[in-house]
Amino acid sequence: MIMKEISLHILDIVQNSISAGAKLVSISVDIENEEDMMRIVIDDDGCGMDEETAARVLSPFATSRTTRKVGLGIPFFKEAAEGCGGSFALTSSPGVGTRVYASFRLSNIDRPPLGDMAETMLTLTACNENVDFVYRYTVDKTEFVFDTRQIREILGADIALTTPDVMAWMKGFLSQGIQELSGGA
Repeated sequence: MIMKEISLHILDIVQNSISAGAKLVSISVDIENEEDMMRIVIDDDGCGMDEETAARVLSPFATSRTTRKVGLGIPFFKEAAEGCGGSFALTSSPGVGTRVYASFRLSNIDRPPLGDMAETMLTLTACNENVDFVYRYTVDKTEFVFDTRQIREILGADIALTTPDVMAWMKGFLSQGIQELSGGA
């Protein structure tokens, strides 16, 4: 079953990045209305994969988890993109990291909504205190950026991102930045 929102696919892929030891994960969502396309790129600096492993993760019957024998996140994300007139690519290098790319035709009736990326980014940040995230949201060349490295620099070492006031501010910042560009996708 394909997830109901693209943000849930992104959450799943980023959890793979974190499991692979990533300390920096960049997520880009680029919407080009004139091209009728949404492009998503997830880059991480995790342990990466060799060619054989990268090819194997595209199969729903491959997983590195010990709790179950199948891994469906990447194959379902690929299916969602290709089923909506888009494309999918995964590239990875051992010791360098992994890039996941997916595009979706905006007007395709089967395209799931982007979903609540503000909540997705907030959840990732709150649950992974030792990982930095960069979220770029672009609509027709206008860009909003959320970067935990910048927030950490402003706060200094004594204030955690998980402090309630900081979390509330980040939620407002993310929601407002995304809403100002397009009202969501």
